[in-house]
Formats: sequence, structure tokens, C-alpha cells
Amino acid sequence: MRLIALAPLAYAVSQAGGFGWLAAGTDVADLKKELQKVADQVAQNPVPGSSSDFLPIGVGFINWGVELETALEALREHIPAAVWFFAPRKNEDLVEWTRNIREVSKGKTKIWIQIGTVVDAIEVARSCHPDVLVVQGADAGGHGLAHGAGIVSLLPEVADSLRGMGMGSIPLVAAGGIVEGRGAAACLALGGSGVVMGTRFLASKEANIAKGYQVDVLRTTDGGRSTVRTSVYDTLRGTVWPRQYGGRGIINQSYLDAQNGMIIDENKRLYEEALQKGDHGWGESGRITAYAGCGVGLVKEVKYAKEIIDEVRQDISEVFWKLSHASSKL
Repeated sequence: MRLIALAPLAYAVSQAGGFGWLAAGTDVADLKKELQKVADQVAQNPVPGSSSDFLPIGVGFINWGVELETALEALREHIPAAVWFFAPRKNEDLVEWTRNIREVSKGKTKIWIQIGTVVDAIEVARSCHPDVLVVQGADAGGHGLAHGAGIVSLLPEVADSLRGMGMGSIPLVAAGGIVEGRGAAACLALGGSGVVMGTRFLASKEANIAKGYQVDVLRTTDGGRSTVRTSVYDTLRGTVWPRQYGGRGIINQSYLDAQNGMIIDENKRLYEEALQKGDHGWGESGRITAYAGCGVGLVKEVKYAKEIIDEVRQDISEVFWKLSHASSKL
């Protein structure tokens, strides 16, 4: 959701009763401007139940690509309610990030740390004492570990491991492949305190997304077959992620040509040409990257953020109601 989840979407999600995020990623050049936009919106129409001590949204960083001091400078004027750390070059880097964020915010900003393995969960829980751990399963769209488990097995094992070490009080938020109420309910049943959704909000009216990208998301079905986690898309875009990560996106002609042996220089040339086509550069026969998770096939319609949140909450309630009454039908 880097540079897609900006002020309008972050604010809309929080205003609707969720918790919205500014996805700064590795690019904090406009972060001050986006935070000011949120501050202006909050001044005009406050988020119910929010504190005036901080903005009622979070800011997400891709740690390997951001200088700590640059990030701190962007946050000093408008303190967010939370920050989300993901993808450090090494987990030890997060200790300094955590300490500095807590100092700058005087302890007001909560620390969320994304992990994708049990080992990482234990390590960052011990070293950083995060306020929340985001447990990302392999179905997630965009970047995540190149190799990992699905959320159904990962979340309970993380929960059990932390509990066994006396750290079971850390809330776990599930991520990866969750786009509607049934998936959200499943993650709550697995022990999650909440869920994070990215791919579903690609099809929100507030998302800062190209029309071609959004159409690609809506037309895609069977996400387990139509998406792939690969380094091909990063190579074409000139993005150098640490080797343990890969990006899940919708399979397109760029990926198919790479698999069939096209030399990278030719693939890059065609990718650059596709960028000049605007919205026509996306699609099954297109070449522009459309990051999305395995749940993409369940995304059928563009809606306002509030509609999405209300729908998911209603569906969760219906799932648990059906489960509570299931025994009467056996």
C-alpha cells in the first residue's frame, strides 16, 4: 500500500471506526504534507473517541529504505498514534527505531512491528517490547518474506510461543489474504486481536491508485494461481529489496516473459514502454506491476472505506452468530 494509502484513505478508515495508516514505505519526502492533511481533516471533523495528543492514524515505514533521523524529523510536528515497522536489514535495527520513536513522542506513539516467522516474533518481542505484533502470512500482497507460512498456522504458533515465554500479553494483528468478514472472523478465532487489510482497500474510493491498477484488481480471480511472490517485479522497477523478501503481485506478461527466458534488459525496455501507456499498461497482457494478495479474487467492487469496514464488521458478526447456532442443526 506504499503511496496508495495516503491521507484521504488513512483518515477515512479511522473516521469509520477502524485504524487508518499512511503507508510511507521508503519515501518520506511528502510525509509531513500528508500528516498535515490528516491534521486538517481532524480539525474540521474529529475522529470520535480520539485524543488531541496525537493524530488518530498510524505511519508505516519500510525500515531498510528509510534513514531514522529523516523519519523522526517528519514525525516531530504531528505525532501519530502508532508507527509500523517492517523489513529492517536486521532485526537489531528496530531496537534503535523503537527507542527513538518512543522518545520523540514521549511514549504516546504505539510501536507495531510486522513479522513473518515465529523466530522473528520472539526476537523482536524480547528486544523491542512492541505494543502490537503484525503477523503476516504468506498470502499477503506486496512485499513479505520470500518463504513463509500461511496465517492459519503462523498466527497460533506465534501466540503459543509468546505465551510460553511469558509474553502472551502482546496483541497480535493478522495480515495476509484477509479481504472480507469470513477471513477476519477466522483470524480472530485463531487468536488475533484484529486484522489488517491491504488488497481490499486497493478497491476503495479513497485509495491513491491508478485506474488501470484498480481494474486489474477487480478483474483478477483465483488469487492462489493468478498471483505470485517474486523478485521479477522489483528488478523491473529498479527496487533492490533485501534478498529474504519478495513481492506478491498479479501475474502479467512481464513475469511470464521472465519465466520464459527473456533477457532482463529487453524486459525492462518493454516495461518502460508500458509505463507510457498509462492505464492500458496493466492487465493480464500488460507489463506494469499490480501488487495484490491471494484474496484478490474476493474483491469485486469499488466502495468507500466506511462501506468496506461496516460490511466486514457485519460479516464477522454473522459468522460468529452462525457458529454459535451450528450445533442445533447437527
